[in-house]
Amino acid sequence: MSLPWQLLHRPTTQDEPLEQDPVNSPGHEDLELTEGAGAETISGVTTTLKWAARTDVGLMRGHNEDSFLAQAPVFAVSDGMGGHAAGEVASSIAVSSIAESAPVHADDLLLGAAIESANAAVIEGAATGKGKPGMGCTASAVLIEQNKMAVAHVGDSRVYLLHNGALVRLTHDHSYVEELVDAGEITADEARVHPSRSVITRALGSDPDMYADHFTIDVSAGDRVLLCSDGLSSMIEDSQIEAIAVSSATPQSAVDNLVAAALQEGGHDNVTVVVVDVADDGVIEAHRRRRVRWFALMFTIAIGFFAAVFLAGTLFVRNSWYLGTNGDTVAIYRGINASLLGHDLYSLSETTTVQLTDLPDALQASLRNGIVVSSEDEAHHTVESYREQIETERAHAQQVADKSTAGTDTSPESPAVPKTDQEPEQESEASSEEANQDEGGE
Repeated sequence: MSLPWQLLHRPTTQDEPLEQDPVNSPGHEDLELTEGAGAETISGVTTTLKWAARTDVGLMRGHNEDSFLAQAPVFAVSDGMGGHAAGEVASSIAVSSIAESAPVHADDLLLGAAIESANAAVIEGAATGKGKPGMGCTASAVLIEQNKMAVAHVGDSRVYLLHNGALVRLTHDHSYVEELVDAGEITADEARVHPSRSVITRALGSDPDMYADHFTIDVSAGDRVLLCSDGLSSMIEDSQIEAIAVSSATPQSAVDNLVAAALQEGGHDNVTVVVVDVADDGVIEAHRRRRVRWFALMFTIAIGFFAAVFLAGTLFVRNSWYLGTNGDTVAIYRGINASLLGHDLYSLSETTTVQLTDLPDALQASLRNGIVVSSEDEAHHTVESYREQIETERAHAQQVADKSTAGTDTSPESPAVPKTDQEPEQESEASSEEANQDEGGE
């Protein structure tokens, strides 16, 4: 499976066909379009949207009263009312006002407020002579921001959404025939040809208190948004609009084919169509940002954890003490008797004069392995106990030596005489003295 960047940079060869523009689905070729007077078309693209717009005077009208706005991410269609030099002025004022006051983000309340400001601008234009008294217009606008679309609407221009191949009308016509349809008195198809289909119940330019319908919906990559004046919706059915919108490969071919279809059906009114494709709804980017934030959070936690472990380890090492050896003597060490990544986790704090040879063999072995103590003071006390132990052992050894040599001092004048030989002689001498005393007494 090729990765996205591999697809972008994959070199072409002579055997591989060059990338071509999208084409309509089989059996749905572009319709023949003959531009009338006042026809206008534009298209554009951003990193997230692709769009095209077309307006045509139609086959029955002498002038075009429709206006449109294609200023990504804001798009609008306005159908003017009031006759020559009036309807087109009203619709032009409306789209200009919407462009100036449209919000930055997909906020339907603010987008509705922009249409209401446009209503005030149309009324003011009629009062100041920019148009004619009684002029008015419809206004349907959308603002697409990633996966959100704000919609605001007044009149019988429409907003459709093509999602997964199905066309859904998002707006509700403010017209007399739509009220009849809502009441169940006529069908939608009958409304398209009803004699009163042009009667609008809510529009810009007549009521200062006019308000706009507004709402926000979710959109996704691959969705197609369609705005149109009633010059399209009154000429062809929604099912035909859906078929053309689905089969047209690009926004430009979609607007061309839709306008051509309206003209083929008679073109009784001005026709204006704006088609916007959602190329990127921001979901992938949002997912990428969430992953980046998640990894950043995990990295921060990991760094914090290792920093805490390192700090705790450092504090533990700095507050650890043990007794060991330094050559042939006992020494006091700070840290633990170990190494990490080639670095010793201890340092020599103090040497002593206590000789290892003066200590028992078992204690010498323990000192070579390190004897952990709780503090530096305990280390000093332990060393002093070793000194006392050595002094005690030395004093005891001296006493034993002294006892083993007591009464054995001899010289030529005082030779050593066994005790067993002296005692009989002394007893005989004492007996002789007693005998002599007895004889004298007699």
